[in-house]
Amino acid sequence: MTDLPVIAVAGAAGRMGQMLIHVIRDSGQARLGGLLVRPGHDWAGRDPGEAMGGGPLGVMASDDPARALAGADAVIDFTSPDSSLEFAALAAERGFVHVIGTTGFSESQLTGLRAHAQRAVMIRAGNMSLGVNLLAGLVQRVAAALGEDFDIEVIEAHHNRKVDAPSGTALMLGEAAAKGRGVPLAEVSERARDGHTGARRRGDIGFAVVRGGDIVGEHDVMFAGKGERLVLSHVATDRAIFARGALRAALWGQDKGPGEYDMADVLGL
Repeated sequence: MTDLPVIAVAGAAGRMGQMLIHVIRDSGQARLGGLLVRPGHDWAGRDPGEAMGGGPLGVMASDDPARALAGADAVIDFTSPDSSLEFAALAAERGFVHVIGTTGFSESQLTGLRAHAQRAVMIRAGNMSLGVNLLAGLVQRVAAALGEDFDIEVIEAHHNRKVDAPSGTALMLGEAAAKGRGVPLAEVSERARDGHTGARRRGDIGFAVVRGGDIVGEHDVMFAGKGERLVLSHVATDRAIFARGALRAALWGQDKGPGEYDMADVLGL
């Protein structure tokens, strides 16, 4: 047991953070390490096991990143872009594996992450699930086969507390479609339609966003041609799929060299 990698959780008090705690603790493949919470959170300085409705975890939560992440072999991070950048700097300094499920990064923030990945193993994905990453591979192949005779729309739905749109998964699927066509997504992305928009531009990849209730995550990629439509879909019903994927990434990264990886690398796709 003592030889198992130590996995810390950033954003431990959040929904994904608590799911990660359960998955890591019950996995038999890793030991639960530091639990990082936001400054001033009620969990800081406490074992949060009882607050989560169970017995003690044997790990204290902290609102100090340097303390919470000390001694970790890997940190799983579903937080915010600014926080993820801070943890990436720590990973580069201390050499732990940094698994990032955070979405909504700006281009300048992505540049910062890539700089830190030169000195640490960074595994970043818009979605950690096996099914979604297989879907992305299918989308790329279908987009390449059908070409611009088929319009592409990415339709995504999430709960009413999600703060970024389109979702990181939707953008990942859009990137897969653009890669299949051999074009940069930034040149063909259509994210807003309101009023008199005119006819659709040939080759564009459109995005539509739904926010409501407690939807875990639903993604459709529609290929609409003349007389036929092909829709590739993924529906998530349990956040545990993302936690299990993130743990798999943290374990996979233990013997890898510095660099930026994604779930396709982890899964050998």
